[in-house]
Amino acid sequence: MTETFAALLAAHMAADFVLQTGAMVRGKGRPLWMAAHAAIVLGTATLTTGTLHPALFALTLAHAGIDAAKTLSRSTGFVAFVLDQSAHLATLALVALLVPGLWASGLWASGHVADLSTLPALYALFAGAVVAVRAGGFGIGLLMAPWAAAIPLDGLPGGGRVIGYLERGLIFLMILGGLPEGIGFLIAAKSVLRFGTVREEAKLSEYVIIGTLASFGWALLAAWATIALLSRLPPLGIPSFPP
Repeated sequence: MTETFAALLAAHMAADFVLQTGAMVRGKGRPLWMAAHAAIVLGTATLTTGTLHPALFALTLAHAGIDAAKTLSRSTGFVAFVLDQSAHLATLALVALLVPGLWASGLWASGHVADLSTLPALYALFAGAVVAVRAGGFGIGLLMAPWAAAIPLDGLPGGGRVIGYLERGLIFLMILGGLPEGIGFLIAAKSVLRFGTVREEAKLSEYVIIGTLASFGWALLAAWATIALLSRLPPLGIPSFPP
């Protein structure tokens, strides 16, 4: 069951946060755009599991239904984002629970291609990285949106987004690599670099603190969840960073 969930989770993260374009997000109220996204959902699930099981069609319909409900509700904030993704994760878990042998019945687990027993663990790593970096970018962006209009942002275009990607990616690697103490260095380095910018501007200072703590917290949760999932899968044999 865990292998099936890992495969479906990787497929979902690829479909929603890697392959879904801005035009698809904006056009989900139109049947063609919704159908295009649904096709990607089905395609990625088929690719990661190595099978075109009927359960994947049901999963695709559920995914489209959740997206349609969110579109009709016109909810666009952080809470709506979390509820939407929670509903998607619930459907993945339900399929894994009802069809636990989905991965085992697929092409990749058959052994006809190669020994791919570690593939589910790689799926878990991929999914965790996407959650930490890419999904975190959307989530933190929506969380901070109510305050963004009150903050004078005169830095590089997209610079804050890139900084967020980098810091969450580094935290994810540090936790999985067994170097949590490195996060303290990251906090110190960011504090020093930001000090001159925010020390005389209360609003900007609070905005940066809230955004940083939220970003760090998101990355930590993603890393811990990934470790929990990896603990139930065949080990990759990758040593942690410390000797």
